[in-house]
Amino acid sequence: MSDSILRTKPVEDVLAQAGDPGTEDGSSGSRLRRHLGAGDLMGFGIGIVIGTGIFTLTGIEAKNHAGPGVVISFAIAGVVSLLAALCYAEMAAAVPTAGSAYTYAYATIGEVFAWIIGWDLILEFALGAAVVARGWSGYMRQLFDLPTSLFGEQAPVNFGAVAIVLVLGVVAVVGIRESARVTNTLVAIKVAICFFVIIAGAFFVKGANLTPFIPPAEPVKAGVSGIKQPLSQAVFGIEPTAFGFAGVLTAAAVVFFAYTGFEAVANLGEETKRPSRDLPLGLLGTLGICTVLYIGVSLVITGMVPYGQLDEGAPIASAFKAVGAGWAATLISIAAVAGLTSVILVDIVAMGRIGFSMGRDRLLPPAVAKVHPKWGTPYRITMGTIVLVALLAAFIPLKDLADLVSIGTLFAFVVVSIAVPILRRTRPDMKRPFRVPFNPVIPVLSALACLYLMTNLSLETWSRFLIWMVLGLGIYLVYGRRNARLAQRD
Repeated sequence: MSDSILRTKPVEDVLAQAGDPGTEDGSSGSRLRRHLGAGDLMGFGIGIVIGTGIFTLTGIEAKNHAGPGVVISFAIAGVVSLLAALCYAEMAAAVPTAGSAYTYAYATIGEVFAWIIGWDLILEFALGAAVVARGWSGYMRQLFDLPTSLFGEQAPVNFGAVAIVLVLGVVAVVGIRESARVTNTLVAIKVAICFFVIIAGAFFVKGANLTPFIPPAEPVKAGVSGIKQPLSQAVFGIEPTAFGFAGVLTAAAVVFFAYTGFEAVANLGEETKRPSRDLPLGLLGTLGICTVLYIGVSLVITGMVPYGQLDEGAPIASAFKAVGAGWAATLISIAAVAGLTSVILVDIVAMGRIGFSMGRDRLLPPAVAKVHPKWGTPYRITMGTIVLVALLAAFIPLKDLADLVSIGTLFAFVVVSIAVPILRRTRPDMKRPFRVPFNPVIPVLSALACLYLMTNLSLETWSRFLIWMVLGLGIYLVYGRRNARLAQRD
């Protein structure tokens, strides 16, 4: 049994599936169409990264943990993401296919780990899309004064969240080019607003608000205990503090959520025209642009208003209102709606590609991997994920589950980081258009940094994550192990 669950998928098979119009048995409909360039990939990447983080986490973490030092927190989280992105860039350029971390794990460390990663990514993107859809509904309610019975967290059935999921689901099913056009338009709007915030807000920055840049450390008034406490606190008995450099690090673990999702770019490798060039550009370009925007926006708003006075729900809009520029709040709210819309769309697209890869490998029923003859998208699995996300967004308040998005992403980052040196050793002859510098130092640093950030998440999050993983492992042992394409060769 151990041999079967640890079997690896030859890289040649991965590349053949991505490039051949039919499956190994000659059937059609298993290849995605190559329509995307580097600009489209950066559009998708920025579309999912610039969203909830920049519009909410800046104020929450500045007020509660880091003060103006939240700028450093975003920089630290950006560096950790960059380390992981370098590993993704090597793997994506060498193995340009749908599935990203799932496929990389299948080619390096074994089938059971690939299943776990695929199952984990489905959780990440499904919860991420549902959480953001509910946030979108809330922003729309505030912007247009819509009824609370249909929009926002007070609605028994969140009609607004369901509506946006269904609309964007249609876009995702109809075609990747259509998804790219919508995403690029939304990205252009919110990037323009981010630059507006930085440039206009700079005129209201006061040096006194940025001093001290890292406020002195102070004990947390109400300590967190039990299942709500971070894993590191439970294991090592570390007392939580607010502010100081420890507060900056705590904020870094939280704002890492803002960077999650850039790996969605790697999921589009099979639909990229020149993957060896465009995938590294898309991944690294996404992180570079987003890190600059995060640092700029967080620096400006903590300089405009004392960090203790920032509004946690809408920090950017509240900062402009506080300095008498309330007219800017409407523009910022429009940008927030655009930002959240693009996040939902990219989450749905990414989820469909992961399910498509797992179905093509027959770890899921192969019927789900069917590609539409006209639209060129994995329409069945995409429609299935749309239903799942719509149900979650309609009925379940997902505030307490949001950390699952971070832990799922970090876990995937660890696996990809480990996969790079493993594949370097097992397949030294493989063509690598992009290579991680200083291997294995950078992959090891990436894995360790991600593991450290995972320890800052609560025991409650860890327990829920493990329950989901155990459920997925049961499905694999009952169905996937016996029906996998590689099992038919044994």
